[in-house]
Amino acid sequence: MGFAITGLYGACIAVLAVVLAARVVILRRQLRVGVGDGGNRILSLAIRAHANLVEHAPLALLLLLLLEAAGGSPWMLHAVGMLLLGGRLLHAWGLSRHAGVSFGRFYGTALTWAALLVAAGALLLNFLAA
Repeated sequence: MGFAITGLYGACIAVLAVVLAARVVILRRQLRVGVGDGGNRILSLAIRAHANLVEHAPLALLLLLLLEAAGGSPWMLHAVGMLLLGGRLLHAWGLSRHAGVSFGRFYGTALTWAALLVAAGALLLNFLAA
């Protein structure tokens, strides 16, 4: 059994992770900061944007994979994947711009949490129906 839908969103999240990591590396080189953020606000935000993706994406992708393995409908899988990807893009954009409350951070978090809850809910319903 293939996991093409999870693979699609996993690949997109991986590209986003590399873009955010590359941004950190470029800033580190420009600012000559080897470890930490050197007290630089822009580098600090770039580090957090990357780290936040790495903190949230694995669980969401695991739930997406489990949902696909359980025979979840393609529309449900794509809905979860799009919520996740959209949320992570918005959050990275918002956090990269400023540390305070922002449209991108707020709605990016909301979409990511929605993806987690929809996937978890669907898996729980699947379990209860079995």
